[in-house]
This record gives sequence, structure tokens and C-alpha cells, in this order.
Amino acid sequence: MSSIKFEHIRKVYDNNVEVVKDFSLDIDDKEFVILVGPSGCGKSTTLRMIAGLEDITDGKLYIGDRLVNDVAPKDRDIAMVFQNYALYPHMSVFKNMAFGLELRKTPKEEIKKRVEWAAKVLDIAHLLDRKPKALSGGQRQRVALGRAMVRNPSVFLLDEPLSNLDAKLRVQMRTELIKLHKQLQTTFVYVTHDQVEAMTMGTRIVVMKDGDIMQVDDAKTLYNSPKNLFVAGFIGAPQMNFINAVVNKNNGKWHANFDRYDIELNNDRISKLDDSYNGKEVILGIRPENVILHKDKSENLIEAIIDVIEMIGSESYLYMNFGNSQITIRINSSDDYERDQHAFMEFDLNRLHIFDKDTEQNLLI
Repeated sequence: MSSIKFEHIRKVYDNNVEVVKDFSLDIDDKEFVILVGPSGCGKSTTLRMIAGLEDITDGKLYIGDRLVNDVAPKDRDIAMVFQNYALYPHMSVFKNMAFGLELRKTPKEEIKKRVEWAAKVLDIAHLLDRKPKALSGGQRQRVALGRAMVRNPSVFLLDEPLSNLDAKLRVQMRTELIKLHKQLQTTFVYVTHDQVEAMTMGTRIVVMKDGDIMQVDDAKTLYNSPKNLFVAGFIGAPQMNFINAVVNKNNGKWHANFDRYDIELNNDRISKLDDSYNGKEVILGIRPENVILHKDKSENLIEAIIDVIEMIGSESYLYMNFGNSQITIRINSSDDYERDQHAFMEFDLNRLHIFDKDTEQNLLI
């Protein structure tokens, strides 16, 4: 079993800085779990506590059924892949991959068998005699993965392993890591600040902020049903639009008022909004693809001016101003719009989110 269980884990450094706060999470055997969040949120520290490279201040950490708080890193049956690859420059690829096994006094024939197997899986068998300086960034990353694979660990820990690669290679390596996880059938815990990586790779995603877990869910749930304002803004590119508004209930129907507009909220989920919010300030959230744009003015549409047009291949992002607010809209690049043009918006109300202004919790889930 290579499950991982965190029970109220805390990490406090000597200067009383608490970087991980009451972290509780169960990672199942063979899961691919992503820890994602902005720099300084505690995700790498959490990973290093699994590896035994950081002491745990409070709480209990289990790998399988074994409590590992005081177990040395070498005895935890884990392998870690670092951001900077950490290859020995004077050793060949074969020697780099074999080094950990040699330290464990593994028989030479077994070492050769494991290294050749990993090299074949990673498509680097033709590079085994080369030194790291003769390899590209992607090849070095594969060697680092191979060095971890040959140990046949219960848990793979990956700390931003793709951040040093160019964009095209990152996409390719994401695909390779997904295939590798399926092939190895072991537990992966992967740290990244890149929400695109998180959304495309993980079976579950742990969104972190300031040492706290904001939400744990699959990618689709995080995107469609964010629990709070932070998750809503962090997951998705471009990020969700936020508009300050006041909600009112008249004759049994909810309305949102902002700038000079009054929108009736006749979406399916509005019944979840508690009557105590009548007359209160809230934050409306709508994703760029859930704003519908019209060229002609009609009743109940919101008038805005196109400020910037950003073309991204088959899609374009329009950055628009209305009143004191700004909004981003995703459209097809074939749609004919120009800068400084007036256009008229409507929201897909079934995709609208409403957040409490103080607690920042999503009121419609």
C-alpha cells in the first residue's frame, strides 16, 4: 500500500512563521494528486515533509499503515524528482540512474536490468553513455525520472519538475508523466504553481493558499464549482470575472444591481441563496466563456467598450470596460470586433457564481 495520510500536520519554522496549517488529507494508493497554489503557499514544504526533508512540527504523517514522522528519508520507500534535476555532471546517464541502487548494494545484473527497463520506458536508451551536459533539458528531466523509477518506490514525489522546460516541451512531458503514472501504477504527488499543469494531470487537485487547503476536488469540479473566491480566481485562464453587486429579492425573485444595471437572477441555482442576503453586497463571478457578446443593443444587455483584443490562435480575449468595472470575454477569433467598439453583454446566469463579500465563500454550491 502506498497511500498517504496527513492528520492535522503543521510546519512552523524557528522564526514562528507557520507555513503549513492544520493540513489533513488522505491520498489513496495509486492516485495522482497535485498540490497547486501561488509561491509561498506551503506546497513544496508539504512535499518535503512527505520525503522527510522537513521535520513535522505537529500532527501525524502515515505512508501506508506506517507512521513516518521520525523515519529517515532513505527508509520511507519514496523517490523525489527535483526542479533542477540534481544530476551528477561527471557521471554518465547510466551511472546517474544506477547510483542509488549501487549505494543499496543491489547486484550488478539487477541494476543493469532496471536501468535498461527505465531507459526504454522513457525513450532514453540511446543516451545511456552520455554525460548530462550533452543532453537537452527534456532529456535531463527524463534521466531524473529514470533515476527515481529504478528504485521502484511506493511513492513518487515531484517538485515542479517541468518548470525549467520550454512551453512545447512542458506539454509533451505532461503527457509522458500521465502515461508513466498509468504504467507504473503507483502513487504520485506533484507540486506546481501552474494551474494548467494541475488541471490536465491530476486525478485530484489540492488548491493551497497561505498554508491552508482551499479545496480538494477533480479538475472539472474545481472549475465549475469553486468553493470560494480564491479557487474561483486561481483556477482558469483567463481568470473568472468578479463584479461587486447588491442582491435584492422582490416578489420572490432575486435581482443583482451593479453600476446602472438590474439583472433578474432566474438561474437554476439561485434558490440556494439565503434570504438573509437580501439587500447585501456580494461578489458576482462569471467566467470569460460564459459572457455572451452582441453587437446590437437591446433591453437587459450590458453596454461595454472594447479596450484590448488579444488573439490566441482560434480564440480571442476581449478586455472590456463598463462603468467602473472591467471584464474579460472569450470569443472565437473569427468574430468581427475592433478596439474602442461598443458591444453589449449578457451573462449565462446558469453559470453565474455569487460569493459572500466577507467570508468569500461561494453561496450557490
